[in-house]
Amino acid sequence: MTSQEARLLDKFNSAFNRHDTSGMMALMTDDCVFENTFPPPDGTRYEGQVAVQQFWKAFFQSSPQANIEIEDMFVGDGWAVQRWIYHWVDAQGIAGHVRGVDVFRFLEGRIAEKLSYVKG
Repeated sequence: MTSQEARLLDKFNSAFNRHDTSGMMALMTDDCVFENTFPPPDGTRYEGQVAVQQFWKAFFQSSPQANIEIEDMFVGDGWAVQRWIYHWVDAQGIAGHVRGVDVFRFLEGRIAEKLSYVKG
């Protein structure tokens, strides 16, 4: 595991749990790519800082209790995979969760791609 990339993901996940979109985007490349898990089967692809940050702002606004718990992380050779549990509380106050993985690609010390996949 490369400690620099593991620390980068720890910072990214912490920013996610704070709903700090600026903090998240500071860790991503200008031409970053994010592939969401929705809608199935392929999700939606967002390209570039503006599009990715707009997605995250809308996501946290619609899910103000969003929290990610990292189960496992594998980092090496410019790539990483992390298994996670995403927790939320819906508009009726009912808690839910889903499990999934993210595949990351790094470029020059920042996240270039975050490709998300979910069970279910």
